[in-house]
Amino acid sequence: MSTPTTRDEQTVADEHAGPADTAPRSAIQRRTGRWIDHWDPEDKTLWEDGGRRTARRNLVLSIFAEFLGFGAWALWSIVVPQLPAAGFDLTVDQMFWLISVPSLVGATLRIPYTFAVPVFGGRNWTIVSALLLLLPTGALILTVSDPTTPFPLLLAAAALAGLGGGNFASSMANISFFFPEKEKGAALGWNAAGGNIGTAAVQLAVPLVIVTGAGVALDRAGLIFIPFILLAAFLAWRWMDNLATAKADPRSFGVAVHDKHTWIISFIYIGTFGSFIGYAGAFPTLLASEFPQVALPLAFLGALVGSVARPLGGIIADRVGGMIVTIGAFAVMALGAMGAIWALGAGSFPVFFGSFLGLFVATGVGNGSVYRMIPAVFRVSGATAKAAAGCIGIAGAIGAFGGFLIPRGFALSTTVTGSLVPALWLFVGVYAVMAFVCWFVYGRGAMAEARV
Repeated sequence: MSTPTTRDEQTVADEHAGPADTAPRSAIQRRTGRWIDHWDPEDKTLWEDGGRRTARRNLVLSIFAEFLGFGAWALWSIVVPQLPAAGFDLTVDQMFWLISVPSLVGATLRIPYTFAVPVFGGRNWTIVSALLLLLPTGALILTVSDPTTPFPLLLAAAALAGLGGGNFASSMANISFFFPEKEKGAALGWNAAGGNIGTAAVQLAVPLVIVTGAGVALDRAGLIFIPFILLAAFLAWRWMDNLATAKADPRSFGVAVHDKHTWIISFIYIGTFGSFIGYAGAFPTLLASEFPQVALPLAFLGALVGSVARPLGGIIADRVGGMIVTIGAFAVMALGAMGAIWALGAGSFPVFFGSFLGLFVATGVGNGSVYRMIPAVFRVSGATAKAAAGCIGIAGAIGAFGGFLIPRGFALSTTVTGSLVPALWLFVGVYAVMAFVCWFVYGRGAMAEARV
């Protein structure tokens, strides 16, 4: 029995048919449910004859869905500073818990989300993961509408926002199957940056939509997401594709777990990506607590510059080596934290804000350079490509835990000392240790000669 195809799909098959009317390997072979049975982006004929167009279409729609995922993940970061104005009576520690718990949940979900793509199909999982965002947005609408909502319910609603953090892993895994090796880095860079910008977008949009004549309407922060979530699910259903050839290899994670470089790079990635997520989540609250006279919407600039800088880190690392760029990023991050410490003592908002913007740029650059380091490190060490692939997934998950650690560090520092300064000094010390580890392992011997 022949496999059902659409008219356009049959035309493609006919154009490549051989003497026996059998489509060769270069044809894109589809079946019902928008499944592509044969997909080989390294096949130049397939790639030029519709493959590139198919891959780019899936990339664009993936970016949109991931953009919403990051936005939902960061939603509480901009809602929390507004809770007192809406009548909520929360301690500083409770507010930082609401900021940090989405990162904890999102980091935990990243590995299972990665395996969901080959199990369910990239298109199908994009639909499901987009619709799952209705849970955190709906929970936010219900809980922030009543100032008497108990803190445990607020915390549970914030935890659901972690579903958006898992979207990054499944989106990156899905897009990696669509592109050839020579274009994969650029595609994943655009996918990651487009998603990260969702954090900045929500921090810009939410303060504008929740304002009313009599105060704030925090439920609007969730309501504005609903039509976009439904749109993303519809677009994925209508125009994305599943790849039958996309297969996860659990052995890659097993190989990576037993390789020391997986854990060294994961430690370093906590400092770059973890700092980006952690500072992006805490920055609005820091501004509201330390400089309440300043307009809160400025907070979005931190996440924005950090997102835009990510591809730049990969580009520079390609030229001079990821190790050098990563160490430079840690140095700038340390200087940014020290600038913020000085600004707090002097009460200078411009220095505080500028220091954090510099810090955000460095986190973005560091994110790009660390991801560039991974394949180079495993190649030089003699490990397999499977180990490198597994490391990417593990490091991405572990790095996201920094989004939990940084807000909790600020909470502990404020609770114990009444100041952010001890936490910032701790972060400076951690960056120094991470930079030293990066140099000690990857700045000497064969690693240095290969400019990993």
